[in-house]
Amino acid sequence: MKSLPEFEFAALVGIDWSDTKHDICLQAANSEEREFTVLLHRPAAIDAWASALRQRFGGQPVAVCLELAKGPLVYALQKYDFLVLFPVHPATLAKYREAFVPSHAKADPTDAQLALELLLRYRAKLKALAPQSVAMRMLLRLVEQRRRLVGDQSRISNRLTDALKQYFPDVLTWFADKDTILFCDFLTRWTTLKQLKRARRATLLSFFHDHHVRSQARIDERLKAIKSATPLTDDLAVILPNQLLVLALVEQLRVTLQAIERFDAQIATVSEDLPDYALFRALPGAGVTLAPRLLAAFGEQRERYQSAVEVQRYTGIAPVTESSGKKHWVHWRLQCPTFLRQTFVEWAARHHSPLLLGRCLLSTATCKGLFAPRGGARPGFQMDSYSLSLLADSNALR
Repeated sequence: MKSLPEFEFAALVGIDWSDTKHDICLQAANSEEREFTVLLHRPAAIDAWASALRQRFGGQPVAVCLELAKGPLVYALQKYDFLVLFPVHPATLAKYREAFVPSHAKADPTDAQLALELLLRYRAKLKALAPQSVAMRMLLRLVEQRRRLVGDQSRISNRLTDALKQYFPDVLTWFADKDTILFCDFLTRWTTLKQLKRARRATLLSFFHDHHVRSQARIDERLKAIKSATPLTDDLAVILPNQLLVLALVEQLRVTLQAIERFDAQIATVSEDLPDYALFRALPGAGVTLAPRLLAAFGEQRERYQSAVEVQRYTGIAPVTESSGKKHWVHWRLQCPTFLRQTFVEWAARHHSPLLLGRCLLSTATCKGLFAPRGGARPGFQMDSYSLSLLADSNALR
């Protein structure tokens, strides 16, 4: 991004945000005076403040520095075309504060002033927030929220498995997949082995047929196992609490599975309308789940990446080199967008080929000492530069 002229903006603003209020430090162009104010986190208050700025400076651009690139305050300020947002990492502001305040004293108005100083002194190193298209931003949030729901699905499924092991472990062997509507409906209807043994054969057959289980051999195997099953315990003090917990977890799991299906449908609708979706859908190992995530990871603003190395560094799949005196070591990258790194790591795990996986940094021995994760058990992935460079410049494949 090109550096901005010294006084392109009519005013510069530093904001220290919070959930309930925002401390603001403002300095007009060609002025040394700084104005401090507190803005309540309410839509009406934010709109009144922004409208007053527009009227005061005649709609001229106003630069705003704040410690986040997304969130309620960012979404509220993006409505105003004259506001140019410069997000900075919270660690950047914290280190800047510690450099001049070694006592670690901290106050919200002071942090707002420090954000303003970063904007004044280092504006050329900061990048203005340039929103992508509505469809791309929607896709990014859809895939992020879907991945969180998948995490909830795994968490609920693990808790459900643990509860069933306490009094009804046989049902876990009858169903290979626990995160299905079939499993949820089965447990909702028969939460204990005692209830299940009372069910007639015709009832069980009808249940499996209604849930599209067509393999007669699989059905017969389950019916035989049910008939010969023995209760783990008859202690009501164990059975009843876990039975109630299973019913609660089953309802949570069912709702989560249905929500994931709705997200999948919306993601498919949005991603198919984006021009580069076919490119990412054709990648080996991408599939219908990872292709939209990869598309959202690269986005539409490919010019922000000058090389594949920059993609690796930003997403956290490239290790960090540190040298000091006689010491030299390479370690896991700590600061990066976690979801983006997770996307590339999961993509690499889907397709173990030299082109996509590149060097897999598994241990100190295999990497000849170039990578030493803490504890020696956290692998890192470095994606192949050639494949990433092609994705960063989709015109190379057209």
